[in-house]
Amino acid sequence: MSMIRQIITIDEKKCTGCSDCIPACPEGALQVIDGKARLVSDLFCDGLGACVGHCPTGAMNVVSREAEPYDEKRVMQESIAKAGTNVIAAHLRHLAGHGQENYLRLALEYLEEQGIPNPLEERISPAVEVHAAEKRHTAGNVHAGGCPGSRTVVFGTEENTSPTEDSAAAAAPRSALRHWPIQLHLVSPIAPYFQGSDLLLAADCTAFAVGGFHSAFMKGKSLAIACPKLDTNMEVYVEKLSAMIDMAKINTITVAIMEVPCCLGLVSIVSEALGKASRKVPVKKVVVGLQGGILSEEWL
Repeated sequence: MSMIRQIITIDEKKCTGCSDCIPACPEGALQVIDGKARLVSDLFCDGLGACVGHCPTGAMNVVSREAEPYDEKRVMQESIAKAGTNVIAAHLRHLAGHGQENYLRLALEYLEEQGIPNPLEERISPAVEVHAAEKRHTAGNVHAGGCPGSRTVVFGTEENTSPTEDSAAAAAPRSALRHWPIQLHLVSPIAPYFQGSDLLLAADCTAFAVGGFHSAFMKGKSLAIACPKLDTNMEVYVEKLSAMIDMAKINTITVAIMEVPCCLGLVSIVSEALGKASRKVPVKKVVVGLQGGILSEEWL
């Protein structure tokens, strides 16, 4: 039965048949036929547009049209699993990074049913992940449309100051930030820095209100930031947080919000994510006053 959903479209006049889009579609929905890229199966296209940023001529776009429903388990069976561990891992990260928790659960169910090990269950070394991210960036194969600002980076624990810096700079408070990116739309919920971590989910304004935000909130924590009033596609936030709870197995969540009413939306998002997750984790709510004082702290 067909349905209206997002799916890839290809402008044949612009397509040169270069095949740059093919590696970006491990689902196997694309092939070069008669010198042009073709969508060979609607049910293999998840509509997330990972291939779009790899087309040098702009021939590819995502549109809403009538199409067969995407079939995650069939994709796993006929394309992903046959391609090996690296493609399986890339596909799982792709789904998680786009907030597709339902597809992700189906993919994991398939792996379990077939007795295929989940390549993401073992914690990935941050050094390996950074190296892989650098390699993808160098090749121009960066997610989120190729934006270098969303490239995964895990920082070392050593102080990031150069021996040539002056004494004033050296005496400045040290950053407690452990990774990049931090905006909730950009992070991957299964990035290595979330694995088994204590998550700080902070409203954007809190870092500007609290003078010692890094030392007071961030030490030893992974970080994600969001604004419940101005950000869009909030349902993606729920899916990502749910994936962090179940897949990254985060230990705790600290939600830092401002005293303004709209900030309570961030607490609601966390509550909704907990309701969808199979694991339960402790949640601490910290309310910051407009002048930077801590008004309240409580475990929910």
